[in-house]
Amino acid sequence: MCAVVGVFGNDNAAKLASIALFAMQHRGQEATGISSSYGNKIHTIKNRGLVSEVFSEKSFEILKGDMAIGHNRYSTAGNDSILDAQPVSAKYKLGEISIVHNGNLVNKEQVRQDLIDKGAIFQTGMDTENMIHLIAKNTKDTLQDRIVEALQKAIGSYCFIIQSRSKQFVIRDRYGIRPLSLGKLKSGGWIVASETCAFDLTEAEFVRDVKPGEMLVFSKDHDEPESIQLFEPNYKPCAFEYIYFARPDSVIDGKSVYEMREKMGQALAKKEIGKIKADIVVPVPDSGVPAALGYALASGIPFKTGIIRNHYIGRTFIEPTQELRDLKVKMKLSAMASLIKGKSLVVIDDSIVRGTTSKRIVRMLKRAGAAEVHFRVASPMIKFPCFYGIDTPTKKELINANMSKEQVREYIEADSLEYLSIDELIESLGNDRTYSLPSFDGNYFIN
Repeated sequence: MCAVVGVFGNDNAAKLASIALFAMQHRGQEATGISSSYGNKIHTIKNRGLVSEVFSEKSFEILKGDMAIGHNRYSTAGNDSILDAQPVSAKYKLGEISIVHNGNLVNKEQVRQDLIDKGAIFQTGMDTENMIHLIAKNTKDTLQDRIVEALQKAIGSYCFIIQSRSKQFVIRDRYGIRPLSLGKLKSGGWIVASETCAFDLTEAEFVRDVKPGEMLVFSKDHDEPESIQLFEPNYKPCAFEYIYFARPDSVIDGKSVYEMREKMGQALAKKEIGKIKADIVVPVPDSGVPAALGYALASGIPFKTGIIRNHYIGRTFIEPTQELRDLKVKMKLSAMASLIKGKSLVVIDDSIVRGTTSKRIVRMLKRAGAAEVHFRVASPMIKFPCFYGIDTPTKKELINANMSKEQVREYIEADSLEYLSIDELIESLGNDRTYSLPSFDGNYFIN
């Protein structure tokens, strides 16, 4: 669930890219990087760590130019190595290119092995590097034609931004699984980013979403980006963007993330009105807050901030190891004992993936004196691994794939447990489109 950004036609392109990446830090905290094009060369700075740690004013003395691309890494493919940080840059017959990618190519191993058999030497474990080799080994006369041909072998979910020394190419897969939006910068030029929250901080005006199957070409020869529809759209945006990954102030494909989460909470409450008695509704911060507000609104049970989050600790689900996730839960959340002691709580979280975080939260609340903890999940049971960009590679890591709902309740030590059904999730999101739901229904529609 990485973040990508591209800025074109602005003399502060790299700095604006870093600001956009800062706004989208929630999408990946392992590594960050920016490539700029200046003086007929591509310059790249990338490293492990957060945006604020990797870039300084000295960085922008190197990252000059009026075009730049950037990336925040959350690993789903490859290893936890600086070599796997993006952008990935290379020199080839037509010059230099740099590329960033959000998504996951499901045929990456077959393509990689075929390239290795033909003499390719890989420097990273990322599927993104496949595109570099496919472009470089192509015999077409222009980079654009090489990209189009390389994309014929890219099967999966992807948002690519590819930069040469003079152009940027932005591509969204035909399913539109991962979000990507186009904005116009008030200070001049264009910006493309994974989430619209990046536009607020860079002072850009939202123009539109990049269409599924579309390629935008930014060139100094044209004031507007050229739009080319490469693939017939089969639109299936990822529902998990609305449930967890996106920032609540983002608008994804025309829908407010905050409003969608609030509707999920309302749907949870409506399915059990009159069936549960509780004193307060408590959100698991921060992604559970809008759903908890929706639940409180629909149920009439007062909303209270019974769990306090340390905002200097990052997100736990996107940590690469279970040990780091466990440690961050301890450091991240604390209970308001004076508020919850002796109370019956409805605790709202966005999802249960592995179950360890939920268990720690329930134990923490009961140690703080909660009389009852009724755990409510504003999404369906996650029973299947997702191969389109979420780090749940095997069923053995998914608690709902290995236990019944009652067994999960016992494991997390809650007094009761309830989830949204898939139908209730879809109704909350709206029946106007078909969503990508492989984590919930096991429908792997990309082959």
